[in-house]
Amino acid sequence: MDRLRNKIRDIPDFPKPGIIFKDITPLVKDPAAIRLAVHQLIHPFIGRNAFTAVAGMEARGFIFGSLVAWELSIPFIPLRKPGKLPYDVQSVSYDLEYGSATLEAHIDSFDKNDSVLIIDDLLATGGTAKASCELVEKLGATVEACAFVIELDFLKGREQLERYEVHSLLHY
Repeated sequence: MDRLRNKIRDIPDFPKPGIIFKDITPLVKDPAAIRLAVHQLIHPFIGRNAFTAVAGMEARGFIFGSLVAWELSIPFIPLRKPGKLPYDVQSVSYDLEYGSATLEAHIDSFDKNDSVLIIDDLLATGGTAKASCELVEKLGATVEACAFVIELDFLKGREQLERYEVHSLLHY
């Protein structure tokens, strides 16, 4: 994991003073590092044949989620910000530290037999991940697990996901 950790850049005081932003740009810029991250994201699940789809939330979850889905040869379902999807949608709104947000997915994204792996780059407070799970379940599928490249342990986001198996590569 040191190879991946060395590809995470700290940006102090972004997006506001006192925050140290964990920038994944150097990781996704390096083909070998992103390949390693994708393989490590799915490693605990290999051989279980547990998933029929991967869902990733906008925007960085698209990067890792689509690559994980490709590696597993299963569909990728984008969970988007409002107004970005052209067909009928279902939505879930949730609170953030500084306001609220909404995620949407097409109403036919999943079926009742789907077992879904949720993927994102970062687990912080857990609000977005929990809303993603709620949206997938609202559409009739089952969330089997959630996987993240980075987990900020001190923000206790994992507590929002107690019902699910959670796998994170890097802990800060």
